[in-house]
Amino acid sequence: MSIGDVDADITGVKVMVVDDSKTIRKTAETLLKKAGCDVTTAIDGFEALALIADTRPDLIFVDIMMPRLDGYQTCALIKHNEAFQHTPVIMLSSKDGLFDRARGRIVGSEQYLTKPFTKAELLDAIRRYAVKSA
Repeated sequence: MSIGDVDADITGVKVMVVDDSKTIRKTAETLLKKAGCDVTTAIDGFEALALIADTRPDLIFVDIMMPRLDGYQTCALIKHNEAFQHTPVIMLSSKDGLFDRARGRIVGSEQYLTKPFTKAELLDAIRRYAVKSA
């Protein structure tokens, strides 16, 4: 099995979903748990940063537009922390602009998914960035 293997087993992969929308959090959590992932959710960047040290996720999905600490700031703080700088961060946004994608790359995100995302997009991102090669 190689990194990014489409059929890679994602059972037990620890994923964090950070979004101020309860609907998005619940939808992602349900899809990911059904796929076998261990899911933690956070309502915003502050809550996410408080939980990351305890949960040590393998991959983090972060909404861009959130109160208090937006997704860009959250991603930058994660990537500037030595313990978590290699944790993949996938940006989630309802905006699909080139500027938004570029800004996501600048703060260190691995990928950018536009909402509404599909189950396949979430699972593909996990397989691509969080599944270790065997």
